[in-house]
Amino acid sequence: MTNTVKKKSRNTTAKVKPSISVVSEPVQAIKTNADLVARREAAVARGVASAAPIFASHAENAELWDVEGNRFVDFAGGIAVLNTGHRHPKVIAAAKAQEDHYTHTSFQVVPYEPYVALAEKLNALAPGDHAKKSLLVTTGAEAVENAVKIARAATGRPGVIAFTGSYHGRTLLTLGMTGKISPYKKDVGPFPSDIFRAPFPSLRDGITVQDALTGLQNLFLTDAQPERVAAIIIEPVLGEGGYTPVPFEMLKALREICDTHGIMLIADEIQAGFGRTGTWFAIEHSGVVPDLITVAKSMAGGYPIAGVIGRAEVMDAVIPGGLGGTYGGNPVACAAALAAIEAIEEEGLLARSTALGAYFRERFADIGARISPLRMWDIRGLGAMLAVEFVTDFETAKPDAALTKSVIAHALQRGLILLGCGMHGNALRIMVPLTASDEIIDEGLAIFEASLAAAIAEQHA
Repeated sequence: MTNTVKKKSRNTTAKVKPSISVVSEPVQAIKTNADLVARREAAVARGVASAAPIFASHAENAELWDVEGNRFVDFAGGIAVLNTGHRHPKVIAAAKAQEDHYTHTSFQVVPYEPYVALAEKLNALAPGDHAKKSLLVTTGAEAVENAVKIARAATGRPGVIAFTGSYHGRTLLTLGMTGKISPYKKDVGPFPSDIFRAPFPSLRDGITVQDALTGLQNLFLTDAQPERVAAIIIEPVLGEGGYTPVPFEMLKALREICDTHGIMLIADEIQAGFGRTGTWFAIEHSGVVPDLITVAKSMAGGYPIAGVIGRAEVMDAVIPGGLGGTYGGNPVACAAALAAIEAIEEEGLLARSTALGAYFRERFADIGARISPLRMWDIRGLGAMLAVEFVTDFETAKPDAALTKSVIAHALQRGLILLGCGMHGNALRIMVPLTASDEIIDEGLAIFEASLAAAIAEQHA
């Protein structure tokens, strides 16, 4: 690892006065990334991939240190989980305070106020002036599955329509809705029935909004009888699919189609929510109000919690006992979520996201023009939920996944954590904590620029 930041010194020899008798204890070897990688390969299932061959030691805000003492600027944020940064003081304090009372009762056995308080807060934040209710669970995929269950109970219909390039989770039902084979769906089918795929508007593929809507109407004519469709689910900004925002006219058209046919519109806000795009929920940019919203990731500043927010009458369609789970809405995670939401409000992180998005766009455009002319094909997103896409040339716009992978590798060597995304694996996404200082942002961008230059030079060598 050629990280330019110096490692912390480690003194493994205890200083003891000669006159004191001391029982000798074995000196523990300092862990290395290589040793832990070997242990990981022997103990952890191969299907659980890790993007970086480093092991975390500790982290603070937008910085992370590995077990060897190397420091990294974190532009990945635990896959968009850390909008409030690693170990936000308010979040940590709230979690520790809750731990002093109780850590688990199961809300289905003995309920507790933090669950109710978080549900009240989510209901207040979600768009729309109608009455709302919320369900709390543990993971994003669990939230999506429950949203589908609720939509089916509310409508009495089985069908679900999702879109090309979408990502909704890794369980069998959510994989059925996820619109990308490798690595998520490869070799693990068959998937549940009554799930249908509609085209997503794509500049690359020449699919306009009207083309996508025509494809949806054709789907109604050929495979998905609208009277049997419970829900249309869409990410307002594609996550794993490439950080592509849904055109607002598309979202407005989907709202009208759902109203016409009595279909529930589900906004999957798991990656885009809690300030990532400059609003609490990405769909707010369009003015469209969905029937159900799925949330997770940055809701609790790193603690595992997820949920479904929806119209009260829709959420109440499932009979008592039909929703829930042993760990759903864990009290420590609820306390952390309330604190994270408070931090977003008090620290003006929605405005910070908008400002960061504008700054990243400006810097990426400059870096792309100077370092990689005709290679950075697109800079896209909403607020600080941004991606840059690399191609071999502008004339063909052929995806260059190899260049993208090389940039990520060079960045890691220089102390910057990045992640890719997109159907072709040729986009880099930005998920830096919104609490990151201007200095850290600039440091990360400087590393990105150097890494891109190194990757381009490597291709031309």
